[in-house]
Amino acid sequence: MLELRPTCEHCNKALPPASLEARICSFECTFCATCVDTVLGNVCPNCGGAFTPRPIRPAANWKGDNHLGKYPASDRVRHRPVNAAAHAAFALALRDLPAERR
Repeated sequence: MLELRPTCEHCNKALPPASLEARICSFECTFCATCVDTVLGNVCPNCGGAFTPRPIRPAANWKGDNHLGKYPASDRVRHRPVNAAAHAAFALALRDLPAERR
């Protein structure tokens, strides 16, 4: 079950459960689209993986009790701003590799 983390780990921008701006890596590291595109270059600073849009959990109980009311989003903020210079050096070798080859 995805945590649906509440904010961007870099800039701390709010990313509510229905946000179309939320991006996650396979470890659920969560960043906003702006930081992924302008600061991170689509390279996760925590694992080196690529990002994808975070799925949106249904707000309504459409079927089987699988909805936000039963499985709420996390409220735990993980604000860990990225050192842009250090990340640029780390991401240099990875940013041109397709996600499936990282």
